[in-house]
Amino acid sequence: MRWFARKTRQDIWDEAIEGPLGDIEASARIHAICEAAAASAAGSARNDKRESERYERAAKVAMEIAMKISDGLMRDDAVHRIVDLCMKADDLKTAQILFRAIHASWIRERVQRDHPTLAQ
Repeated sequence: MRWFARKTRQDIWDEAIEGPLGDIEASARIHAICEAAAASAAGSARNDKRESERYERAAKVAMEIAMKISDGLMRDDAVHRIVDLCMKADDLKTAQILFRAIHASWIRERVQRDHPTLAQ
């Protein structure tokens, strides 16, 4: 009866990366991960263990990819997207740590404007 067996949904952050990613591809992948995980991030705030685990896996993979981006501005923009994801999940501790990693002043100002609690 395997025909009717439910297939597990594979998330974008669980997909294997074939070969090294360039900065543009890495940034696009982080954007896709953050978009796909947004619902789980909001769900993790409601104490849903499964959604919380999905958010945590997505954030972890996105951070690992962001560390490999060599261009500073692209990395800061990618980290900004991850900070937004963390804030949706009410993960203030991780968001503050990532916020401190942003070097471009205009991106820091934008993050502060979007999330004033990070500046405190």
